Amino acid sequence: MPRKTKHDWCEAPIGIFDSGLGGLTVAREVHRLMPHEDLIYLGDTARVPYGTKTAATVTRFACEDTQFLMGKKVKAVVVACNSACAWGLSTLERHFDVPVFGVILPGAKAALEATRSNRIGIIGTSATIRSQAYHVNILARNDDARLFAKPCPLLVPLVEEGWTNHPVTIKVLREYLRPLLKRKIDTLVLGCTHYPLLKTALRKVVGEKIKLVDSAESCAEFVRERLHFLKLLATGRRRQGVIWPFVTDEPERFGDFAERFLGCETEPPRKVELPPCRIMV
Repeated sequence: MPRKTKHDWCEAPIGIFDSGLGGLTVAREVHRLMPHEDLIYLGDTARVPYGTKTAATVTRFACEDTQFLMGKKVKAVVVACNSACAWGLSTLERHFDVPVFGVILPGAKAALEATRSNRIGIIGTSATIRSQAYHVNILARNDDARLFAKPCPLLVPLVEEGWTNHPVTIKVLREYLRPLLKRKIDTLVLGCTHYPLLKTALRKVVGEKIKLVDSAESCAEFVRERLHFLKLLATGRRRQGVIWPFVTDEPERFGDFAERFLGCETEPPRKVELPPCRIMV
């Protein structure tokens, strides 16, 4: 087999995976910033959510997701799931020979750039908050930061129900965010890729003064910066990039979610089975 040239690697797609379809918000931002890149998206819809599972289980799932994307000859992998990034990113970086990017480091950096008082709130799934991954990444760069975190397990099902601006959702947000607002935060990290769809509802709860850090946006900017540095961008391509979606269950649900989460057309989704993890976790 001939080895891939640098040109071949530049033309290869970017792989993105999430525990479900929330990572389509990351795919949307990657597609917006790098419109000529082909994307392969994997949503592990058969095992969603990852946010309620143990670290070992989430890491194993992340390895299986990455194995699948590597089989599609991707040039980089974006971990668009905060829980998988929190628990599994270091394992993926050690065991796979392409650049692996997560949402947490870019989100942490964006939070520090946004805050003026160093009082930062973080919301996410139970697994992401339990991992303290945002704490570690933020405090490593500014040990004066005051961090206040809150797990919000009801938000993902509300978003997937389509209740992004529903009175029930706003009531739930008020309950979750009350202790963070009492701490006088000036910045709120949306530590789950479903949460960008809640921005309108969040504004009704936190007002206009608190800055919202969208980890999907910051991740896409980071990926573009790193791929440019590594000379892996498809700079010679003129056509629009294609998005190929794969799911592990319920492909028929993808169309509705893609319209809400992604906002552009994709190839038809395909259902796939993920082989067992070959890596000792």
